[in-house]
Amino acid sequence: MTPEKLTLEAQLVLDDLWATRRIPFQLTAHTVDWLGSEEYIIRFYDRRLKSIDISWQKENSFKEALTVAVLARVARITGH
Repeated sequence: MTPEKLTLEAQLVLDDLWATRRIPFQLTAHTVDWLGSEEYIIRFYDRRLKSIDISWQKENSFKEALTVAVLARVARITGH
C-alpha cells in the first residue's frame, strides 16, 4: 500500500474509533511513514498524541494493528 492509501486507511480507523466512542478525543492522521522492517509511524494533528509507531506485516490487517496500538496508547495517556 502507498503512504497515501495507508494515511486514508488510518483515518478511517480513527474515525471509526471516535464514532464508536472507543477513544475520548478525535484524531486526524497527517501521514504514515515507513520506518523500515515492518515498522511504521502515524503522525497526527493533535497536541495530546503527536505520533504512534506500529509494527505491521503486510499479510496481516493494518486496521487491526493500528486499532490495537491507538487504544493502548490512548489508555496510557488518559489512565483508562
